[in-house]
Amino acid sequence: MIKNLAWVTTRAAHGRDEDEPALVDALESAGCKVDIVDWDNRDINWSHFDRVVLRSAWDYPERLTEFLTWLDHVAAVSNVVNSPAIVRWNLDKNYLSELAEANISITPTVFVQPNSAATFPDGEFVVKPAVGAGSRDAASYSGDQHEIANIHITRLHAIGQTVLIQPLLKSVAQDGEWPLVFFDGKFSHAANKRVTLPRAGIVDDLFAAETNTAHIATVPQIEIAQAAIDLVSTKFGHPTYGRVDLVRDDQDNFCVLELELIEPSLFLCYADAKCTQSFVEALIK
Repeated sequence: MIKNLAWVTTRAAHGRDEDEPALVDALESAGCKVDIVDWDNRDINWSHFDRVVLRSAWDYPERLTEFLTWLDHVAAVSNVVNSPAIVRWNLDKNYLSELAEANISITPTVFVQPNSAATFPDGEFVVKPAVGAGSRDAASYSGDQHEIANIHITRLHAIGQTVLIQPLLKSVAQDGEWPLVFFDGKFSHAANKRVTLPRAGIVDDLFAAETNTAHIATVPQIEIAQAAIDLVSTKFGHPTYGRVDLVRDDQDNFCVLELELIEPSLFLCYADAKCTQSFVEALIK
């Protein structure tokens, strides 16, 4: 059993992770000592920990080279969850194309590589970077804003980013998104999330504003989310934790918007206490 665990965050996220207080208390009640540490703290001896858990290192996209160097260093001296292989695969949203190739429905997506011209869907749409978190550098546009959207795309291309262009699905304004949470590859609980993306602007915080509520997942929702998690499990083994964000497309079918395996909020405050205990058991076994 894991006795000594690093809970990895970053300075700007201190006090902003809703999952953290209850989980740290539950881990310590289970006999596991927890240190809450910033990933970029150079004074930390990472070999001191039995396990290093990525939780709210929400600034990694802007510091990606530094973060990946740190990840490799820590993985050489301790056990990191989720694993570095999962992290590297999941940090680039090109993984959505792999889900689609496996016949897992995804939000309709155009991937625009640097030095490539953008193709826009009819009506409202969203532009986002392939490597990003918290909806930073994502924005929505109306159907007549292609010119200003291209300025956004050019800026992302200039820093080496592939860009995703997705239709702003009609259901999102009415229904929001459904995050489904998994521990050790098994479904735990769900929530409903409504995110406010800026119109032709930027998110200047660690994450976009959200309104969250509890949700009881339906069988079709669980089936598609489980298929996404199973794909990851087949490639890398079960992720210790994961979140699949679903939306409903314009044909009224559920599809994967994003697969969160690095530092996702887990919405435990909207779930039964047994869900917290399930995560604790996955972390310390």
